[in-house]
Amino acid sequence: MASRETILAAIQANQPDRLPLPEQFTFETTYPDLVTQFADVLATVGGRAVTVPDYTAIATYLDETYADVLNIGTTIPELAHVSDIDLTLITVPHDLAGLNLAIIGGQLGVAENAAIWVDEQHIPSHFRALPMITQYLAIVIRQADLVTNMHEAYRRIDVAATGFGTFISGPSKTADIEQSLVIGAHGARGLTVFIMMSDE
Repeated sequence: MASRETILAAIQANQPDRLPLPEQFTFETTYPDLVTQFADVLATVGGRAVTVPDYTAIATYLDETYADVLNIGTTIPELAHVSDIDLTLITVPHDLAGLNLAIIGGQLGVAENAAIWVDEQHIPSHFRALPMITQYLAIVIRQADLVTNMHEAYRRIDVAATGFGTFISGPSKTADIEQSLVIGAHGARGLTVFIMMSDE
């Protein structure tokens, strides 16, 4: 018997007993302040949280912070006036190659790891590359849509309802090569999360 078959036969002969899956594998988490927890973790992973009362405050912040930036696009109608790219005219992801700032909405934010769930309710299917291809990314979420942990997040997400969804936490980063941290290696170089404190 070849060595491959010998190894596979030994593995097969030494399988552990099968155990039933637990009926429920979850736990609850509590934080004194979800906004503070989210913002602190986001800062740790390289992002920035900004609390705002409404879209007007977001527009003011963007105008001040990105005053010299061109090629801005948004999927949020209330912020269309701050963009100079009409995303409704984009038909293929390659046309987003020059995008410097993308502003999108998020369905919910997770306080334990500052992850934000984004799906096709906020990014149309032909814009899936949008949060990854842009140089800088801004995501708008509501304070009421902050949850404590991933268990609670998955209870609120209906994965079957959309064809695409992803969690985003902080700007893109990697330290695979020589343990040297590189920001923006696989996506946006910067992430700002606007937390709307009102129900607008």
